[in-house]
Amino acid sequence: MHPGSLRRQWRVPVKLPLVKLTGAGTLAALGLLFAEGDPVRVVLAGLGAAGLAVWAARDLLAPVRLAVDPSGVTVVTGFAGRRTLGWSSIESVAVDDRPRFGLRNQFLEIDTGESIHLLSRHDLDADPAEVAALVAPYLDAHRAGPAAPDGRP
Repeated sequence: MHPGSLRRQWRVPVKLPLVKLTGAGTLAALGLLFAEGDPVRVVLAGLGAAGLAVWAARDLLAPVRLAVDPSGVTVVTGFAGRRTLGWSSIESVAVDDRPRFGLRNQFLEIDTGESIHLLSRHDLDADPAEVAALVAPYLDAHRAGPAAPDGRP
């Protein structure tokens, strides 16, 4: 497995921002429909709809949540920013698996020592365990470095 051969991106599924935008429109329509002349209901529904629309905008502005290439790993940070983590700065790639509210939640955890980046199944549109299994060997290969002629690192 040659460390330089990996080039892969994981994106938010296309339907996710569409669902969020549909929810925002529905929430705004319901707020107007059931307002009965109460401006507070309209404002609350408008704020909720605006929040969903902003959340959908993030998915549209930064659809690639994780990109892996020979130079390292690029993750989304903040609202729509990106940060490239060199292979040497990554301490571990693992799956954080824990139950919450009766459901099993898995997150891909990329630990740099200074920061931890968590990506869910919805961020990756893939199983975090499968992504970790694909990325971890390349991290190990970069950590090992080039082998000496006699086979020792």
